[in-house]
Amino acid sequence: MTAPLISLTWTDHVTGRQGFLVVDRLVRGVCSGGLRMRPGCTLEEVTGLARGMTMKEALHYDPESRYVPLGGAKGGIDCDPRDPAAYGLLVRYLRAVRPYVESCWTTGEDLGLTQDLVDRAAAEAGLVSTVQAVYPLLDDEAAARARLADAFAVEVDGIGLDELAGGCGVAESVLTALDRAGLPYRGTRVAVQGLGTMGGATARFLARAGLSVVAVADVEGTIADPDGLDVEALLAARDGYGTVDRSKLRPADRLLPGDAWLAADAEVLVPAAVSYAITPSNQARIRARWIAEAANMPVLPQAEALLAARGVTVLPDVVVNSATNAWWWWTLFGDIGADAEEAFAHVRRAMRALLTLTLDRAAADGTTPRAAAHAVAADRLPVLTERFGSYRRDTLG
Repeated sequence: MTAPLISLTWTDHVTGRQGFLVVDRLVRGVCSGGLRMRPGCTLEEVTGLARGMTMKEALHYDPESRYVPLGGAKGGIDCDPRDPAAYGLLVRYLRAVRPYVESCWTTGEDLGLTQDLVDRAAAEAGLVSTVQAVYPLLDDEAAARARLADAFAVEVDGIGLDELAGGCGVAESVLTALDRAGLPYRGTRVAVQGLGTMGGATARFLARAGLSVVAVADVEGTIADPDGLDVEALLAARDGYGTVDRSKLRPADRLLPGDAWLAADAEVLVPAAVSYAITPSNQARIRARWIAEAANMPVLPQAEALLAARGVTVLPDVVVNSATNAWWWWTLFGDIGADAEEAFAHVRRAMRALLTLTLDRAAADGTTPRAAAHAVAADRLPVLTERFGSYRRDTLG
């Protein structure tokens, strides 16, 4: 595997904690990838995520769109976001990487951070915007920035459109897999790990499509009901970190250990919280037929091989959770406007087409969906390179 273009490790002079920035690739001189904060975050993790962002961007290349995919990147900070020192650490990190945000790295929320928090810290760090590096590529910067701001102000049932776009994409990926298998939505059971931005929105869209969410897990454990949980009530009872207030649960809701979601009697598992959640040692507990990777890198490669051998299909993160990133750029570049129904329709069309292409390629090649998605991305990267310029250390001479 070729080394990334840029790989940085930063040490905070106040707390001694470390932060990381990895730029895997630039296209038109710009890259895209969120900033996460979690205890135990490593440079190796961020490097893998940056490579995944390169794949996600390339997969959404459409020559008919105004949005031209960017390169891949990722940022990470080794800290518990609940730590009282976390916000100050975030501001200092953004000050340290400010030259990259201003020149080439567009970023936003990821695990442990909300967009509002990132935006507030970025302003305190002296940044105009966390996506300002892409502004020179816009035909009409003022109109594009206004359109994105308007989109971020859109709410659906009290939840921001920016929080819902990614979950809509994950849900549509699940529905596409069910349609291909000829399974009805009603009666299909789902277990979700993580009820934050991505997990919460995914649970909402799947429940509204008729699926039964039978288990959800947060940092305090798993909440389960084989007859189906009240997803809307759980979403209303969660805090800013996706933790559900147990005092708001129904009498029928059962409290189980944190990893009980893995063994839920469900057809679909949605890991939407942390990386490396499904390992060779715990995969045997899984009874589901599909795993939809709403989080980044939740299934270890060795675990995926074991799952595939017993007929469990992993719908890969580079496809399944790519709608959040794509929605930003579709909106900013003007492929869609600041309208929820238009956004959801665009997300659904794009994700259904992309997952269908991935699963068809996997069937034709006799590979896993992840290998197929990487193959599709690899086919598209040379086109981006030829048309728009793609820079990596190995091409700089």
